Amino acid sequence: MERKVTFAQYGCGKMAKYLIRYGIEKGGELVAAFDMNPAILGKDAAEIVGDGYPSTGVTIKAASEADKILGELKPDVCIIATRSTIAELEDIFTICAKHGVNAITTCEEALYPWNSNPTLTKKLDELAKKGGCTLTGVGYCDLVWGTMVTNLAGSSFDIKEIHGVSSYNVEEYGIALAEGHGAGFSKERFDAEIANINDLPSDELKELIESGQYVPSYMWNQNGWLCSKMNLHITSQTQKCYPTSYSKDLDSSTLGATIKAGNPTGMEAVVTTTTEEGITLVTKCIGKVYAPEDYDCNDWTFIGEPETTVSCNRPATVEMTCGTLINRIPQLIDAPAGYVTTDQYPYNEYCVHPLHTYVKSK
Repeated sequence: MERKVTFAQYGCGKMAKYLIRYGIEKGGELVAAFDMNPAILGKDAAEIVGDGYPSTGVTIKAASEADKILGELKPDVCIIATRSTIAELEDIFTICAKHGVNAITTCEEALYPWNSNPTLTKKLDELAKKGGCTLTGVGYCDLVWGTMVTNLAGSSFDIKEIHGVSSYNVEEYGIALAEGHGAGFSKERFDAEIANINDLPSDELKELIESGQYVPSYMWNQNGWLCSKMNLHITSQTQKCYPTSYSKDLDSSTLGATIKAGNPTGMEAVVTTTTEEGITLVTKCIGKVYAPEDYDCNDWTFIGEPETTVSCNRPATVEMTCGTLINRIPQLIDAPAGYVTTDQYPYNEYCVHPLHTYVKSK
């Protein structure tokens, strides 16, 4: 591509602080920005970045104007950083598909929604193919839970099990993610809304999730992504959720409330996947409001020959999510039309040069 990659930012909250700056400083051109918060509408997008960032000349418009503006501007990419489920993104994904605008999102379920909301994913896939554009989800999970794991698998002779555990602070991602983990819930509400699936058989759980009646943890989608990337065929998948708690009161700026000692600060979800090939995946994600001594961590272990563990402690989770997304943009533009998950992409790479120099198809 001989010109700059043009992009729109849909959702100007915590993640956009990095996405806007990273996109511009990687040689992209910001052409539009949208949000639903009336407090920031009309502001220059540079104010979201903060720290005296130079004016972008782009003012933040109401999300309700996205259909009209994206249709007029037709940027190469729309970056979506709002909610955590694909159903919550249906409207903006549909708008992008209608106008032939490639869309890439930090939405966690969007990484691999084929095993959690296949009906909507197929609908979006058909709309994107009709519009001649690509829709996808990426982020920290794309790298540290995904390509890092499958790359490490390439050093194994024999794999019997893959164990993964990741911890992250829900305070850093916004209220949608915090509430999705049960942070601030009463114990009774957590049991009724989140842990109510713990005793369901695999087939019943799968049917419940695919019908849209229950939103699974992120590892549900991640195990689907890993199995697809490694060409494993799933025979069963289960999930169990447990509340996390702390011995003292914790203040949550995201929730705007104090979580009383002993009440749920978030969730620990364990997903177990068995496959025809005999490899079992046991993955755990722990999302909670952090106590002072907590920090992000990732540990992945391969049981087999050899037995191998890799740890990534204290990662800059938010920044890595945004960096992964920006570096994926050239591949997004080059990808075939449809809802194409990143297990179908080449391995991600660091863009040393401006984004447009990596685009091959246009």
